[in-house]
Amino acid sequence: MSTQLGLFDRRAPYQRDSATSKAAAEAIEPRAGTKRAIVLAFIRGRGALGATNEEISAGCGLQIQTVCPRVVELRECKLIKDGLTRRPTQSGNNAVVWVMA
Repeated sequence: MSTQLGLFDRRAPYQRDSATSKAAAEAIEPRAGTKRAIVLAFIRGRGALGATNEEISAGCGLQIQTVCPRVVELRECKLIKDGLTRRPTQSGNNAVVWVMA
């Protein structure tokens, strides 16, 4: 399976021991590929500056709970990577800056 096919073919992940997590994954399934594409396009558009999950959430108008699993999926497909820099979140904690792989 190619990386691009994998981008849209993947099933949304969930915590095995959580019925609510599984239900949420099943609910997002029809839109997960589109959300992955939106997140990927946002990160690509930021170039070397990259983006944190919080920045992706704000920039794409997606809830952070939608962004985080999509970032994991994109990382697993080797489309994005840790840019090895950190930026503070609104709460003041440092966050990974994601860049294109």
